[in-house]
Amino acid sequence: MAKAFASQADMADKQVAFESLGDGLYAYTAEGDPNTGVIVGDDSVMVVDAQATPAMAENVIRHIRAVTDKPIRHLVLSHYHAVRVLGAAAYGAREIIASGGTYELIAERGQQDWVSELGRFPRLFRAADTIPGLTWPTIVFERELTLFLGQREVRLLHLGRGHTKGDTVAWLPRERVLFSGDLVESGAAPYAGDAYLSDWPATLDRLTALGASKLVPGRGGALQNPSEVERAIAGTRDFVGRLYASVAAGRQAGKPFKSIYDETVAVLRPAFGHWVIFDHCMPFDVARAHDEAGGISEPQIWTAERDQAMWQALERGSP
Repeated sequence: MAKAFASQADMADKQVAFESLGDGLYAYTAEGDPNTGVIVGDDSVMVVDAQATPAMAENVIRHIRAVTDKPIRHLVLSHYHAVRVLGAAAYGAREIIASGGTYELIAERGQQDWVSELGRFPRLFRAADTIPGLTWPTIVFERELTLFLGQREVRLLHLGRGHTKGDTVAWLPRERVLFSGDLVESGAAPYAGDAYLSDWPATLDRLTALGASKLVPGRGGALQNPSEVERAIAGTRDFVGRLYASVAAGRQAGKPFKSIYDETVAVLRPAFGHWVIFDHCMPFDVARAHDEAGGISEPQIWTAERDQAMWQALERGSP
């Protein structure tokens, strides 16, 4: 029997946690589902990543309201993937902030990505009919933007390409707390379908140089000390490096895509096979690595049709 496409069989509810990283700093996590960060300032709240639908964002808001009644004025998009941003309308934020690269991704492939991800992750799009449309930033920056929530300083940084071309981190220099988006994962397989695999390690170097003591990854529990932060960054780097090296070697040897895929899964599974969404990610990750190793520098747009064609080809054993 063919395995279910992507995460279509993953319909079990996950246990939500609202983890504190210090005074007014929280991570909304759910056993490897996409995380949301919460920064409570003196006069307002900033949210980092919105969830996939307004209905799902309402649960984040309920947790925020359990700790503060301050208005939610800023919503930061760590990057563009539909599961991260399409719940934005629920917050009523005055400003939605993203990097220039993220804005370009929304314009270029926002609708296609929405349809693609809805097909891959039906559970993460609960009440999809509550989505009013694409989420568009109201403020776009290129490299760095500093905001003050009263006396609380938040630096939004585009450190380079990695998970996407628009990755943004939210850095609190005084508290030494970092919200990394999917540049860093903890116990979850990095999704690399829209990645720049050759650039990702150097971007992680710049992220590491910030010296975070605590970190909220894109997926996985909040990292509460420097050792946990170091392990998560190292694990992400190791996954990305092994993925690209295996695929590039197979491509250089002239092997068919199916053989490269099988060999790469075999290389990565012993160390990473227990990570959340490993089997979901691998076809998309290998496909992107195969393109990049072949000189296709910009990630191709994933559509629902392309998703299914690739998955079925791998299931049939086609080259």
